[in-house]
Amino acid sequence: MEAVAKLNNVPTSPRKMRMVADLIRGEKVNTALNILKFEPKEGAARLEKLLLSAISNWQAKNEDARLEDADLFIKEIRVDGGRMLKRLRPAPQGRAHRIRKRSNHVTLVVDAKNQAAVTADETEVESNEKDN
Repeated sequence: MEAVAKLNNVPTSPRKMRMVADLIRGEKVNTALNILKFEPKEGAARLEKLLLSAISNWQAKNEDARLEDADLFIKEIRVDGGRMLKRLRPAPQGRAHRIRKRSNHVTLVVDAKNQAAVTADETEVESNEKDN
C-alpha cells in the first residue's frame, strides 16, 4: 500500500530541486533520510521533511503493519514547475529586464517492498480478532 505526500509552491527553481530529488529516487527510506540529512543544498531540508510526512502517511494507512518489517522505499518522486512571480529589474538606458522567480511542486510516493509481510500482519490481526 503506497502513501503520497505533496509539497506545493516551494520558492526554489524546479531544476535545483530535481538535482536533490534525483539523489534519493528509488532509494530505501532510511538511506534517503541519511542522504538528505547530510546534503548541503537548500532543497534537501524541505525534501527530508516531506519524506517524513510521507512515512507518517503510510503509517496512518497501515496501522497494523510495523514500519521495520515493511521495507519502505521511494517509489516515485516528481518535481513540477509551480507558479512564477514576474518582476522587473532596471537595465541601462531606461530599459527593464524581466526577472522570473520560479517555484515548484514536489510529489513523493512511498511504498512497501515487502507487501507479503504487511498483508500477513493484517491477516494475523484479523484471525486474532475472530478468535476472541
